[in-house]
Amino acid sequence: MALVPKDFVNYKSTPVFSRDNVPNMLLHMHNTKAGVYGQIQVLTGSLKFYGFTGSRGELDKEIIIRAGETAISHPEYWHKVELLTEDTQFRLHFYAHKDSVIVVQQQSERSE
Repeated sequence: MALVPKDFVNYKSTPVFSRDNVPNMLLHMHNTKAGVYGQIQVLTGSLKFYGFTGSRGELDKEIIIRAGETAISHPEYWHKVELLTEDTQFRLHFYAHKDSVIVVQQQSERSE
């Protein structure tokens, strides 16, 4: 998995997700936006990250992420997650270039 470039900043984070409230779209193939890195932070339990070669691509990688670990999904990378334990809790953090439109918009919304 990729590393978030040093000139990228966290512009948004999700609430904590569990089996009770995980958005269905995360359990099915989806991708991160252009110019955006996603970081999965597992708080308890474990989950499996599946990466694909494209929207209809073949399986590229499977990674098990345990409590206290994180993993990065690079921009426009197709992936999905599977919660492996009943107590799995995780959150997502999104990063974009510090001067990007998405970061400027997010900062503007926070100051309103």
